[in-house]
Amino acid sequence: MLGQMMTQPLLISSLIDHADRYHGRTEIFSVETNGTVTETSWAQVAENARKLASALTKLGLEPQARIGTLAWNNRRHLEIYYATSGAGFVCHTVNPRLFPEQLTYIMNHAQDRVLFFDATFIPLVAALHDQLPEVQHFVLMGPRSEDAIAQIPDVQFYDDLFETGEASFQWPSFDENTASGLCYTSGTTGHPKGVLYSHRSTVLHSFGSNTRDVVGYSAMDVVMPVVPMFHVNAWGSPYACAMSGSRMVLPGPGLHGDALVELIDTYGVTLAMGVPTIWQGLLACAEQSGSKLASLQRTVIGGAACPPSMIETFRETYGVDTIHAWGMSEMSPLGTANHPLARHLTLPLDEQHKIRESQGRPCYGVELKIVDDDGNDLPHDGVTQGDLLVRGPWVLDSYFQMQDEELLQDGWFATGDVATLDPDGYMTIRDRSKDIIKSGGEWISSVELENIAVAHPKLASAAVVGVPHPKWDERPLLVAVRAEGENPTEQEVLAFYDGKIAKWQVPDKVVFVDALPLNATGKILKRKLRADFENTLNA
Repeated sequence: MLGQMMTQPLLISSLIDHADRYHGRTEIFSVETNGTVTETSWAQVAENARKLASALTKLGLEPQARIGTLAWNNRRHLEIYYATSGAGFVCHTVNPRLFPEQLTYIMNHAQDRVLFFDATFIPLVAALHDQLPEVQHFVLMGPRSEDAIAQIPDVQFYDDLFETGEASFQWPSFDENTASGLCYTSGTTGHPKGVLYSHRSTVLHSFGSNTRDVVGYSAMDVVMPVVPMFHVNAWGSPYACAMSGSRMVLPGPGLHGDALVELIDTYGVTLAMGVPTIWQGLLACAEQSGSKLASLQRTVIGGAACPPSMIETFRETYGVDTIHAWGMSEMSPLGTANHPLARHLTLPLDEQHKIRESQGRPCYGVELKIVDDDGNDLPHDGVTQGDLLVRGPWVLDSYFQMQDEELLQDGWFATGDVATLDPDGYMTIRDRSKDIIKSGGEWISSVELENIAVAHPKLASAAVVGVPHPKWDERPLLVAVRAEGENPTEQEVLAFYDGKIAKWQVPDKVVFVDALPLNATGKILKRKLRADFENTLNA
């Protein structure tokens, strides 16, 4: 016997319809590429998305055509999100920070038919234009621009294309498993790989992220996604905010600390999300400017392990709760979020704070386990380390247009992370499997060493890598950036580890550099550091 309930497909268009119907007057503030701020609303975004969807449909694109974007977090990009997926096309967000060769590969592999781009990227698109034979329409996200015409003769303009559409456009209905979005991994090894999301997976991911023990967006919130909309769909926030009716502040291209502090204070941002490198800059600028970040209630930090010292600074100096989270492009990206359980509230404060340093627990919809090298399940005791595997309704089962017969292990996706799980499900990333250091047969976590280093008041940032050693195979090397105006010595930095970790785990040497190399998503390029300093301990 089947239940006697209505059945409606879970479509992305239902999210924008909900925001339009019940949160239409809620404001969205958008920083444009020229630095001006425009104010719109969910109702206006919904109407514009319908008009743009109509205009794209009139171009005669085939169903499921990939629509590429090279764009910042702004209101036109938000409209494109809903117009493309809602009309039955696939929104393909392209990371403009990748190398030109990677960009060419990605857009050709995806077979993008339309490419929307912000004015920032006019020279980049002009340089790539002739290498993108599949793209039929190059559309600048703005009004007519003579500069764009001079560099890209066949360029079209968003505002003109938009006017050919009709606001009365009706969203089509189709199978909820239809593809809706496409993101490529950053390609740390080999070519970037495409992750193809569905309407169903995206809506379910929005439900998951909107639960209180994950992010818990609210109609009372002013949300600023600093994580780019070209990085795993800004962690799904454009969809989840429509579901919850949150106000949004879209920060555009200016992601430096001063600009973010000003946006928080001007628009009363209550919830912001980004990677640790972004928050390092914001905290430094808040201290320099004297801002108290008075409106900010919580931050979500992911993309890399969050140093405990950063969590402490947000909590103790600014009264901001930090949600330490973890996920992957292959997971849409939500995996875990760190919130305490009720019984933790009776623990001493230092123990409560220690719990918040892990990446947290999975919400309903995500399952985690750890295994040994032979694939055997390992205990969830908070101590035993193993390879982290995941599964769930918003986790991929194969990469886009690639043969992946060995991708899943008995239905589980191998994340490439080494982790521990405790009996309550709290997961701690100990390292990436390729970054963990094996010294004399013993494992050393580079993440743990980095968390200690970045707490040093005279260091701005730091990374630890394993480099060859004539006796121990590998030993940890600390690569550090001095804080502005500071000049710590190697001995001073290494002494900071005393009493915090076993002596045999302390890095053998400190190398000071002006800046750490970052990849296109703001993560430290450890493979470059290993290559640059591979002979440091053999000299």
